Amino acid sequence: MSENKPLQNPMNAVNPRRWAALAVVLVASFMDAVDVTVVNMALPSIEREVGASTSELQWITGGYALAFALGLITGGRLGDLFGRRRIFLLGMAGFTLTSLICGVSHSPELLLGGRVAQGAMAALMVPQVLSLIHVTFPERERGKVFGIYGAVMALGTVTGPLIGALIVEGDLMGWGWRPIFLVNIPLGVAGLLAGALVISESKAERAARLDIVGVVLAAAGLLALVLPLTQGRELGWPAWTYVSMAASAPLLALFVAWERRLTRRGGSPLVVLSLFSRRSFAGGQGVQLMFGLASGVFFLAWTLYLQLGLGWSPLRAGLSGLPLSAAMMAGAGVSMQVLVPRFGRVVLQAGALLATAGMLLYLYLAQHYGAGIAPWQAIVPLIPVGLGMGLIVAPLTDLILSEVPHEHAGSASGLTNTTIQLGQAVGVALSSVAFFGRLGHGGPAEQAQRMPHAFADSLWYVAGVFAAAFVLLFAVPRLAGRKPGGAGEQRRPEEHQERVPVS
Repeated sequence: MSENKPLQNPMNAVNPRRWAALAVVLVASFMDAVDVTVVNMALPSIEREVGASTSELQWITGGYALAFALGLITGGRLGDLFGRRRIFLLGMAGFTLTSLICGVSHSPELLLGGRVAQGAMAALMVPQVLSLIHVTFPERERGKVFGIYGAVMALGTVTGPLIGALIVEGDLMGWGWRPIFLVNIPLGVAGLLAGALVISESKAERAARLDIVGVVLAAAGLLALVLPLTQGRELGWPAWTYVSMAASAPLLALFVAWERRLTRRGGSPLVVLSLFSRRSFAGGQGVQLMFGLASGVFFLAWTLYLQLGLGWSPLRAGLSGLPLSAAMMAGAGVSMQVLVPRFGRVVLQAGALLATAGMLLYLYLAQHYGAGIAPWQAIVPLIPVGLGMGLIVAPLTDLILSEVPHEHAGSASGLTNTTIQLGQAVGVALSSVAFFGRLGHGGPAEQAQRMPHAFADSLWYVAGVFAAAFVLLFAVPRLAGRKPGGAGEQRRPEEHQERVPVS
């Protein structure tokens, strides 16, 4: 995440190439948004074709999120230091290459390695997009451009599962799930060629130095937690898994101590710890973490439940998610424009309770009807879940940043985006206990029989996480009567970086 530093703009404010440059960076943003979710509907096919284990399936989804989250911390600063155009094109080239590796993989090890590398390359590419928009467009046009950017990101996250389902169901040229990755290659090559021609270089005048020690300590602490959670059940929980999880706490404590020491010495810490002294910021980050945890557990278990437990096709499963996406977009729209300005924080808390109720309804129906659940019964609970998630996610970043000082707005916004990605990675890892632990071992037929009840049991965790988010929201300011974007008075539009996880 880049510091809030002045930007150099070598381009004329009316540069005729600015819209072409926007098209390039929006294609890159769309590719990333789709790739976060597109793989979900292909997981059963990947499991059958390459023989991936349950832990490897978790790494294929969670590894991308973890690498993306850890890379976001430094990706923006690399652009400030070495040039945003240069780092953007490097990230896009790497994203294209790793997509090829994923698409031609014939072993789960190569596929999950490609996915982790793909997440790392996205972390180089994505943070440059908003900065490039800022230095390319005059101030009078930025509001419209940021609106277009937000719409493209929302479209990518919402349509990702459906795109994945269509590709897998269509079995293009007999390649099965592989085109979900291979489609990035022509887009990436075209983006690289066009980007080299139409994007101009820019750097920050006073870019912060990289906190390499902080990056290593944060990565080590998180990996020490995620690795045993993901692998432990499949290996029978050997002693090293407990040692590793126990070691994650002192490693993360050491990270905090280092960040404090670096701050006292006048350095540029990875995380501005003083931000957490504000209840609104600390509570809001907790809600972001809960949101990521819930998404990580639910969407992985839900995808496998529909296809392997109920026997639905990938396309049918993908279409069943549309009511959730539509409800989420509706909730987000009414939350930002109508409800939050009038009622403030209580709207987000109502969203948390709606999502909790939807999960409990789904739990009841899955337990009561088992594999005989009707299609409408498997879809109806998603509507309150989607509405609730939309009521929370749209205004949350604005509320989190409402009390953040101007000089730390960039760091706070970047950390908010990182938190939800980390939550998703940890949530996917926790599915070993919440979902796969209930599923147990055995052949496909045995697991399919146990799938509905394992899915229902996982919803206890998800409902509990949304309930915890309800409690944490008491730390967020009430903010009733404030216009949408009021917190934005303390930061520039380009510092507002938010991803909406839908799947």
